[in-house]
Amino acid sequence: MLGKTYDSQVCSVARTLEVVGERWSLLIVRDALFTGATRYSDFQRSLGIATNVLATRLDGFVAAGIMRRHTYSEQPELYEYLLTGKGRALAHAVVALAEWGDRWVTDGAPPTRYVHSVCGTGVSQQTTCAHCGSVDDPAEIEAVIGPGALR
Repeated sequence: MLGKTYDSQVCSVARTLEVVGERWSLLIVRDALFTGATRYSDFQRSLGIATNVLATRLDGFVAAGIMRRHTYSEQPELYEYLLTGKGRALAHAVVALAEWGDRWVTDGAPPTRYVHSVCGTGVSQQTTCAHCGSVDDPAEIEAVIGPGALR
């Protein structure tokens, strides 16, 4: 989707950017996750995105398994774009990006609050250590070669 591939990089961040790294991608996913947008017209109206770009992104999400296309009208033939489990799992990344934006690029109060629908309390994304718990200092995070790396 990016127009440049990262075939030479063995990196999950690079692979993820191939699927959702284009400027409109996470905004489409955000609207599907949090505003209930499912129809082409919902996304177009909300985002003001060019129709050809929107069609390409939705087709790419279907091909990547992030969304599935469901016919809701046969005359005329119209579709809904429904998030799959793979697509819904992007909620964590969207909330993390919003949290970063609220801290570093938003003037004043956050424009959107993300809350737990069961109790109404705000949610946040945190990096945790499976052994020690919370990791407060990003300097304590290091990248090491994992089992999926080419040898």
